[in-house]
Amino acid sequence: MTIRWALGLRSGSKEDLNRLRAGWRGRWLAMALAMSLVPEFLLAQAMPGTGASRSMGSASTSASSGSAPLPAAASAPAGYILSANDYVSVEVFGEEDLRTSGRLNPEGNLSVPLLGSVHLAGLTLTQAASKLTESYGRDYLVSPKVNVMLLSYAKRRFSILGQVSRPGSFEMPESSPGGIDLLEAIAMAGGYTRIAAPERITVRRHNANGDQIFKVNAKRFTKGSGAGFLVEPGDTITVGESIF
Repeated sequence: MTIRWALGLRSGSKEDLNRLRAGWRGRWLAMALAMSLVPEFLLAQAMPGTGASRSMGSASTSASSGSAPLPAAASAPAGYILSANDYVSVEVFGEEDLRTSGRLNPEGNLSVPLLGSVHLAGLTLTQAASKLTESYGRDYLVSPKVNVMLLSYAKRRFSILGQVSRPGSFEMPESSPGGIDLLEAIAMAGGYTRIAAPERITVRRHNANGDQIFKVNAKRFTKGSGAGFLVEPGDTITVGESIF
């Protein structure tokens, strides 16, 4: 009896007692829920950028870490002819799955999606694009638009023998992959020796029709005049010896 009056209840009122118990039960549930949320709140304050923003960040990271970007296209001279080991990219407008890049193999072929191995050596970039456009249009696509870009040159070399300071094999400069002036080539080999005969230079060049031999008198040339002899990749230069 005393307990019931202390709680503000009349003796024998079970309905009021049940309501009181239900009220206390609700308060305890609310307090328990609030306490369970405190750690999450404190963690969010201490570590901003977590939760939903963290999952968004991981999604964007995975999207950006897909394929590595291709190197910038090389500045190919007009009419540049592709050769073995040139590194090129092929893009078909609107067909991302057909995008590819790679080096031409020693035979001058490039592996292209759907088409397989395609011979591109000996063609200009425009001719290579036309060849691929025709192949895709004939068997797979309707009015395809193909672009071929040169990403980097193959290493092109020439050799100098005879009366130069450092005879041997040399790489063509990146800025002049198609050829350099004879006097520049000789300068790369350290210049003439004391007994060199610049008027007695021989250049051997190999092509599809066999070897060609050029007799060159470099005494007539002035460096930078543009009137010299063009040394091409694969050439072998021999500087003769003075007979006096």
